Amino acid sequence: MKGRDWYNLPVQEAFQRADSSPLGISREEARRRLKTYGPNELQEVKRRSPLRILLSQFLSLLVLILILAAVISAAIGFLNNSSEELIDALVITIIVILNAVFGFVQEFKAEKSIEALRALTAPQATVIREGEKRSIPSADIVPGDLVLLEAGDKIPADARLVEVANLRINEASLTGESVPVRKSLDPLNGEVYLGDRTNMVFRGCTVEAGRGRSLVVSTGMSTELGKIAGLVQEEKVVETPLQRRLSRLARQIGIGVLVVAVIIFVLGMTRGVDLSLMFLTAVSLAVAAIPEGLPAVVTITLALGLQRMARRNALVRRLSAVETLGSATVICSDKTGTLTRGEMNIRRIYTLSSEYTVKGRGFEPVGSFFSHDNQVDPLEEPALALLLKAGALCTDASLVKEGSTWKVMGDTTEGTLVVTAMRAGLVKESLEKEEPRVGEIPFDSVRKRMTTIHRRNDIVAYVKGAPEVILELCTRGLSEDEVEMDEGLRGRIMEANQNMASQALRVLAVASRRLPADLEQFEEDIVEREMTFLGLVGMMDAPREDAGQAVVACRRAGIEVVMITGDHELTAVSVAKEMGIMQEGDQSLTGVDLEGMGDEALREAAPGVKVYARVSPHHKVRIVDALRQRGHIVAMTGDGVNDAPALKRADIGVAMGITGTDVAKEASDMILTDDNFASIVRAIEEGRGIFDNIRKFVGYLLSANAGEVLVMFLATLIFIQPEFLPFLAPVQLLWINLVTDGLPALALGVDPASGDIMDRPPRSPKESPLNREVAAVVIGVGFLMAVAALAAFQWELVIQGGTGGDAVEKGRTIVFTFIVVFELIFVFSIRSFREPIHRSGPLSNPWLVVAVVASLFLQLAVIYVPLLQVPFGTTPLGIFDWLRILLFSALVIIAFETWKVLRPRFSSRAAQPGKEPG
Repeated sequence: MKGRDWYNLPVQEAFQRADSSPLGISREEARRRLKTYGPNELQEVKRRSPLRILLSQFLSLLVLILILAAVISAAIGFLNNSSEELIDALVITIIVILNAVFGFVQEFKAEKSIEALRALTAPQATVIREGEKRSIPSADIVPGDLVLLEAGDKIPADARLVEVANLRINEASLTGESVPVRKSLDPLNGEVYLGDRTNMVFRGCTVEAGRGRSLVVSTGMSTELGKIAGLVQEEKVVETPLQRRLSRLARQIGIGVLVVAVIIFVLGMTRGVDLSLMFLTAVSLAVAAIPEGLPAVVTITLALGLQRMARRNALVRRLSAVETLGSATVICSDKTGTLTRGEMNIRRIYTLSSEYTVKGRGFEPVGSFFSHDNQVDPLEEPALALLLKAGALCTDASLVKEGSTWKVMGDTTEGTLVVTAMRAGLVKESLEKEEPRVGEIPFDSVRKRMTTIHRRNDIVAYVKGAPEVILELCTRGLSEDEVEMDEGLRGRIMEANQNMASQALRVLAVASRRLPADLEQFEEDIVEREMTFLGLVGMMDAPREDAGQAVVACRRAGIEVVMITGDHELTAVSVAKEMGIMQEGDQSLTGVDLEGMGDEALREAAPGVKVYARVSPHHKVRIVDALRQRGHIVAMTGDGVNDAPALKRADIGVAMGITGTDVAKEASDMILTDDNFASIVRAIEEGRGIFDNIRKFVGYLLSANAGEVLVMFLATLIFIQPEFLPFLAPVQLLWINLVTDGLPALALGVDPASGDIMDRPPRSPKESPLNREVAAVVIGVGFLMAVAALAAFQWELVIQGGTGGDAVEKGRTIVFTFIVVFELIFVFSIRSFREPIHRSGPLSNPWLVVAVVASLFLQLAVIYVPLLQVPFGTTPLGIFDWLRILLFSALVIIAFETWKVLRPRFSSRAAQPGKEPG
C-alpha cells in the first residue's frame, strides 16, 4: 500500500484509498490483510545462536596454541605410555574449557539483557473495528485500521490523522526535535520533510497531549522507523582495538614459541642429547612460553569490568567493547535527554518592574528566584506573583509524583509553568479551587495563544502565547501599578524578548483581563482584547549538572565532546557554551552547511567544529566518518531511530536505555540505563582502568614466562650433562602459569584505577599492552629471574655439595619454588611501572592479598603433602632453603624497584639536548 504521499490527501480521500471508513475495517478483512502485509513488527537481526557464541570462544590464537599443546602432550603420553604427559594434556584441556565456558556465559547473559530491554515496549493498541473499540496486540495492526490515540500512548504504526483534539506528538525519537509537534488534519502540498508532516503520526513516537484518531497506512518494516531499521540491522564484525592488540600479541608469542622450541631442539641434537628428551624439552618450552592464564584473565577482567559498568548504569553487549571506550578520543553526543535533562525549565522571567532568574532541577517543585543576583520571595513581588499564578492556571498540564520522581502529565511546556509556580509556593490545584475555570478558548496554530476564564468575585481571563501576538492584544502593562501600553513600552518588551531568544530560550508572554461578573458568552473577540501585559517567561531544556562536570572531565582527559542534534543552531550553541563544549574559536555547522560541503571539506573542518545542528541521519554518518578518517576513536551517543546508522558506524555506539528506541539499542555496543552523559565518562574511566590492568598482568605473566623459558634455555647452554639440567616438568610449568600466576593476575584485573587516570591524554589505538616500557620489564625481569633461579640451583649442587638424583630433585624443587615465591612478591611491585612499591599501596587491593596468600598455601601443599609430591616431582625444603629463595627473590625485586627510580632521570636527560620530544 503506497504511503509516501498520504499527507497530500484530504481525510475522505485517504479513507477511500485505504479501503476503510470511520467505522474501521471488519475482523475478517483484518485477518486477510494480516496475511497479506504480515505482522506489524520490525524484523530482528539474526542473533548469534548459543552454539555460535560457544564456538567463538575457541577462535583465539592463544587458545588454539593451547589446544595444539594439549594434543601434542596427549600424543606423547600415549606413544610413551606416560601418565605425566597425559596429565599435562588433561590440565591444558580443562583450562581451555573453563575459559570458553566463562566467556560464553558472559556474552550469552549480555544478549539476554538486550532482549529484556526490547520486552519493555508496550504491546497493545486500541483500534476501531466494525464500529467497536477493541484492544489488540500492536503486532496485529494492519493498513486500514483506525487507531485511537491518547496522552501517553506509543504510536504503533505510521498513520494519517483523521481526527484531532489539541493533539501534540513527541517525535524526538525519529527526528531529534525536542519540542512536541502540534498536529492538524489539513492536507499538505508537494513533498514535505518528515518532521513537517503535521497530519501524520509515526511508529515509535509518543502522544504528549490531546487525543486523536489515525488511519494506519504503513506497518512493520514499511514504516519510517522500519526503513531505518533495515539500514542498521547488519551484524557488526569489526574488531575493537583491544581485540586487534591481543591478536597481534598472540601471533608474536606463537612465533616466539616456535622459534625458541626449534632452537632448543636443534641445540640438543647437535650435542647428542636423546631425541625424545629434546622433543619433550621443546614441548615444555612451548608450554612455558605460552601464558595459559592470559585468555582466561583477559576474559574475566573484561567481564568484571562489564559488571562494574552495569552497576554504574552502562550495559555492555560484548566483553571486548568494555575496553574500547578507554581509548575514545571523541564523544559525539545527542543533546536532548543526554546532555540535557529532556525537561523544559523556565530560566528567566521578565516583568515591567524587574527581571528574574529561576533556579531549580528538572520538574522538582523546589527552587529559588533571584533578581540582580539577590534572592527574592516571589510572593512579595506582586507582578511576578500574578504572572506565575496566571501561567499555572492557563494550562491543562499537572505535576504528579511517582515514587521519588516528579513527572508532568500533559504538555511539558505547560508543565514547566506549573512547576515554576509551585517553586514559588503556588499550587495549581489550590489556585483552581480559589478561581475555578469556567471557560476556555483553546490554542491553535493560527491564533498562537490559549485563554482560560476563571470565576472569583468577578471573572478574569488569563492568556499565554507568542509574545508578538499577546502584545497586540494588550493596552496596558503591570509594573508597580498598571501603565498604558505605548510604543516605547512595546519596544522595551520586544527588546527583552529578543534578548531571551538570543540565549536560545523559548519565550512565552502572559497577560490577563478582568471581565464583567455577569458575562456568560466567552467569545474570542469579547475576551481577548484590552488585556494587561504581565510579563515574559523564557524556558529551555536544562543541561544536566553532572553532564557539565563530565564535559570538564573529558576536556581534562584530552577527549573532545561534539554535540550533534536535530535542534536549532541557536539553541544548540547556547547549551554547548553553557556546558563548556564550545569555547572561544570553536565553530558550529548546520545540516544546510553540510549539504554544501564535500567529504574532504568536512574532514578538514571537523577539528574546529563542536556543534552540528539541524542534521539528518546521513549527516551524522558523514560526521562520524570524517572524525574516524582523522584517526579518532569515536563514541557516538543517541536514542532515536535517526541516530541508529551513526551508532552502527562509530567505533562504539552508545544507546539510551530509557528513551532509546529498539532500533538504536540494536545498533549499539553499549546501553546507558540512566540516559546520562556522565555515565559515558564513567565508562571511559572504567575502560582506561581496565586497559591499565591488562597491561599490568600482561607484563606480570610475560615476565614470569620469559624467566621460565630463559631458565630452560640457558640451562641447555650451560649444563653439559642432561641429567643435571634444572628442567621443570610440564605439570610444574602449568602449575606456575595458571595457579600461581593466574590467581594474582586475576586480582590485578580488579586493581583500583590510578588517581591520575583521567588526567592523561587518550592513548593511541595502535598502542599494544606490550609497549616498549612493558617489553623492557619483561626482558629485564625475566633475565634476572632466570639468572637467580640458575644461581639457586647451582648453589644446591656446588656450594651445598649435593650429588646424585636427590640433590638434582631438591635443586629443581628450589628452582620451582623460587619462581613461585618471586612471582608472588613481584606482583605487588608491578602494580605500577613508575611508582615505588610502598607508594602504590601494597594492601590497597585486598583481592590481590588473598590471591597471593592462597597461591602460597597451594605451593606449600605441593611441596609438603606427600600425595602431591610424586605427580609434581617435589621434595620438602628446609628453613635455610627458604632463606635462600627469599634472598634471591629480594635481589631481583630490588633491581626492578631501582629501575623505577632511575628511569625518569635517564628519560629527562635524553629529552634535554635542546628540543622537546616530539
